[in-house]
Amino acid sequence: MRYAAITERLRTLGGDKWAVHNAARARRDAGEDILELTIGEPDIAPDPALIEHCVSSLRGGRTQYSNGRGEPGLVAALVEAYRPRHPQIGVENVLCFPGTQTALFAVMLGLVGPGEGVLIGDPYYATYEGVVSAAGGHVQPVPLRMDRDFVLQPADLRAAITPESRVLLLNTPHNPTGAVIDRATLEELGTICAEHDLWIVCDEVYAELIFEGSFTSPLEIAALRERVVVVSSISKSHAATGFRSGWAIGPAEFCAALLPVSETMLFGNQPFIADMTEAALRGTFDTSARMREAFGRRARMLCARLNAMPGLSAQMPRGGMFLMLDVSGTGLDGEAFAWRLLEEQGVAVMPGSAFGSNGGGLVRVALTVPDAQLEEAARRIEALSVDLAARRVA
Repeated sequence: MRYAAITERLRTLGGDKWAVHNAARARRDAGEDILELTIGEPDIAPDPALIEHCVSSLRGGRTQYSNGRGEPGLVAALVEAYRPRHPQIGVENVLCFPGTQTALFAVMLGLVGPGEGVLIGDPYYATYEGVVSAAGGHVQPVPLRMDRDFVLQPADLRAAITPESRVLLLNTPHNPTGAVIDRATLEELGTICAEHDLWIVCDEVYAELIFEGSFTSPLEIAALRERVVVVSSISKSHAATGFRSGWAIGPAEFCAALLPVSETMLFGNQPFIADMTEAALRGTFDTSARMREAFGRRARMLCARLNAMPGLSAQMPRGGMFLMLDVSGTGLDGEAFAWRLLEEQGVAVMPGSAFGSNGGGLVRVALTVPDAQLEEAARRIEALSVDLAARRVA
């Protein structure tokens, strides 16, 4: 049978990247003692009041069709949430989607065509290549270096731009590295994008989870607003990953152009989930504050432990839910290290190669398990690193 070209473009860009995670989950489900440090699933639950709000809305009959832009209450709540830092934002600047992933997929369909390039710091989140390829474009990787705290450098961006480039896709705080782009660097990156007439798309889903320093959005830089689209959701800020409720914020002209794309894909997300999201945005909840404290504490503990182990070098993240670990000193690349760690110690981490070619010597470690489990994972990682060091000496 014949299939559309998109199926071939995405053939290796789906679940294959999660092979270690899938193997670990199967072993855990079979009863093995597996410590799973692979995915960004918070160990803190959504606030019970939000769940109750969703259930009440469902029972109240909020189950009909929505519209392409989003439920009016949610759109208004988003405008109110963004206006303190972005006074230019109005209803015409908002589009609602089921999660950040869907928002990013639609945005790329609206900005990228066949043969066009999207500049992305490498390593990058595992699904980014898929949303670019789905639109017919291709990733133009820009190296992120551990010795520069994994922050995208303006000179590296400039060197990566070609006539095919159309979009710079940023993620701050960054998954998988935890890097946070400061305002001065954002301004430099923005100047380069303006020179080459590039869009800036910024995934800000981890904006509430910064351990040190402050968050800056490219939306805050007035000179860039005509070319900036941001995507986000309540998945991380409110530990509501399974509710799939996100949005895109961008220029009114962009939102008007993308609205038919959204309507063709979805024609609205679920009103009862929109009501819960509105309550999340308007309410006062301590979910993100508790996650910030827990993930920051765990990152500091794990960095201290890992950096004392032979062959390992950990980078303290500035935000997010993950820590990047350089394992190249063990004599293994990230893929081999991840599989050895799972097979010999029962600890699952993500190989850096799942996040781009620049992650080959790295693994990503999730901070989303209780402290005692993370400390046990550190003990098991140490056992593997000591064993590998002894074999190198022998």
